[in-house]
Amino acid sequence: MAEWVAHGTDRAGNHLRRPQLQSSSALSVRQGVLYVAIAATAWGTGGAVAAELYDVSGIGPISVSFWRFLTGLGLLLTVSLVRRTWRPQTERPLRATYAANPRRALVTGFGLAVYQTAYFAAVQQAGLTVATVVTLGSGPVLVAVGARLTLGERTGAAGTAAVVGGVMGLVLLMRGADESTGPDPLLGTGYALLSAVGYAGVTLLGRFSGRKNAGGAYEATVTGFAVGTVCLLPMALLEGLLPDLERAAWTLGLILYLGAVPTALAYTLFFVGLGAVRATTASVVALVEPLTAAVIGVLVFGERLNAVILTGTVLLLFAVVLLTLNEGAGRASATGRTPDPGADHGLNTWHPVTQTKD
Repeated sequence: MAEWVAHGTDRAGNHLRRPQLQSSSALSVRQGVLYVAIAATAWGTGGAVAAELYDVSGIGPISVSFWRFLTGLGLLLTVSLVRRTWRPQTERPLRATYAANPRRALVTGFGLAVYQTAYFAAVQQAGLTVATVVTLGSGPVLVAVGARLTLGERTGAAGTAAVVGGVMGLVLLMRGADESTGPDPLLGTGYALLSAVGYAGVTLLGRFSGRKNAGGAYEATVTGFAVGTVCLLPMALLEGLLPDLERAAWTLGLILYLGAVPTALAYTLFFVGLGAVRATTASVVALVEPLTAAVIGVLVFGERLNAVILTGTVLLLFAVVLLTLNEGAGRASATGRTPDPGADHGLNTWHPVTQTKD
């Protein structure tokens, strides 16, 4: 239910109240985990699409990230415009969201740009396996430590076991899939750690904002991508911005997919989900991303399954399930009752001002 907040008084001294925008934390644990898992699955499809885009467009990873951000931003702005047109009373203006917390938008946008760019640089210098293992493997650890220090979220024995199991599963999954390395593994490892720091920062900030109801997740995603696009533009210009349009329709289709699914849709769901689940839980559930990439490799590119990949997959799934159960138990303990994971919490809406008496 919405929380009623004071909104001035009338001439008779009666308080005017209106319901505040409902926080994304009203989501059940199951919904939050599902949103993060869908986001990670969408991210997992992005690697194969980006690799194809490199081949057909002739542009580098930074420029691909720029077009991905720009397209995603355009789609998010379009959706925001439609929402304001059809439901003007329910929408919070983007300018107001930015003005309310400009630091959040700047840090989120910069963190997204650093995370994406550093990861692609790590792949170039250290290879896909090292870059993925170091970035996504250290991410949950950094998030767990950061959540404990900054948000006061305790991981607990089950959470620690899930983090360890998830990281071990990731290492096995990537080792079984690809053992290649790049020209400078040491430099690539440094880029991967920088990418992990950016990822952890964005995740912790998203969790803090979702928990404190510091602005809508959708509006924050839009403003964050606007900042990230600006951050990526100078580096993309230096790398070579314009793609080869010899296969224009295919190139534009790939860019549109990258902007729509693993960007606009995925990050919106991820930030909404962070309002319902702890940061460490979200970071481990996000390990579904390399699992999705491995499935695509088997089904689309004919890569072979082996015992190492299967073991890593089981460990990753075990970590996700364990954290989901632990998250639900923790919330039930905190509230003193069993949560209703199937409850319909409704949409975020503004309602007309209502006059009441205290």
